[in-house]
Amino acid sequence: MENKNTIISCQNLTIGYGEESVLTDINMQIQAGDFLPFIGPNGVGKTTLLRTILGLVQPLNGVLNHPFATHPPGYVPQVSTLDRLYPVTTREVIYMGLYPKLGLWKKPDQNMQNLVNSFIERFNLSSHAERPLEELSGGMRQKTMIARALVSGAEVLIMDEPAAGLDEQSEFDLIRLLHQLSKHDGKTVLFAQHSIEPVIGLASNVCHFAPGKVQITPLSEVLKNRHLKISQNQETQNVCF
Repeated sequence: MENKNTIISCQNLTIGYGEESVLTDINMQIQAGDFLPFIGPNGVGKTTLLRTILGLVQPLNGVLNHPFATHPPGYVPQVSTLDRLYPVTTREVIYMGLYPKLGLWKKPDQNMQNLVNSFIERFNLSSHAERPLEELSGGMRQKTMIARALVSGAEVLIMDEPAAGLDEQSEFDLIRLLHQLSKHDGKTVLFAQHSIEPVIGLASNVCHFAPGKVQITPLSEVLKNRHLKISQNQETQNVCF
């Protein structure tokens, strides 16, 4: 039974590509305002589920409910997928989030300019606003892309390993920013995350992936099981999930 705050619901969902399923019988509910890391090793379906939720991959079976037909989510790609040669400034990239409202030729009004400026200030991008995107660090580029996604008014933010390629401090800073967007702004934040350490102390639950299965699980349970594995076999001390 769905909670009235449920924003994304999966019922007996099977996902995959063509006739090949990646995950079957997915049953879970994501609530509005959730900060939900997708945790698990490579190749278990994190990206496939995110892409299915986004509508980029069609479900093979089951039911997927969300409000994206009328309220599209914001999507942020991995930093490594950004074209660093694209000759636009940080400010211009953020303005791209307004294109659905503006079109290509209409100029932003004062309210829109104020909105863009507010994101630039909040994300500490003021000193980088007129710099080309290619000159920014990986962390700054990801902040720019998040601002672009949110300036559109999106209430759901979806990211596929947004911290990939960032140094450790930039990764922790980015995850804290995402947590703030959820807890202070009420945004629903879903993101694939390879290492679990940056979400400790921030996430209550995680969408936990293992080969062939996925479920929303308290982070404390994941950490408990992970600790047991480490205790039983010292060779697993460097596992990232």
